[in-house]
Amino acid sequence: MDCIFCKILKKEIPSKTVYEDELCMAFEDINPQTPVHILVIPKKHISTALDMSEADRELIGHLVLVASRIAREKNIAESGYRIVLNTNRDAGQTVFHIHLHLLGGRVMSWPPG
Repeated sequence: MDCIFCKILKKEIPSKTVYEDELCMAFEDINPQTPVHILVIPKKHISTALDMSEADRELIGHLVLVASRIAREKNIAESGYRIVLNTNRDAGQTVFHIHLHLLGGRVMSWPPG
């Protein structure tokens, strides 16, 4: 498999890791769109949200809880933050290994783009 996120998980590609546990890893986005832009990825390879199964329910919940924990640690929780999960190309997914974007540190508009 030629997945960049799987390579990051295997430490074949360096990242600025901000969190890691047995289920997931979080690291700074190399092309940040906000002052705080962290990617939270599962260690299990799942290509898109469409590939999630009922068995992934706890894993996906864990990713959201980790993102919220990091938001508090990065001091963006009180002012507000956004968690984004893009699915497929038209939504902006460029790496086909599911990941949450934790975005914050500035005022964001709606709709997002």
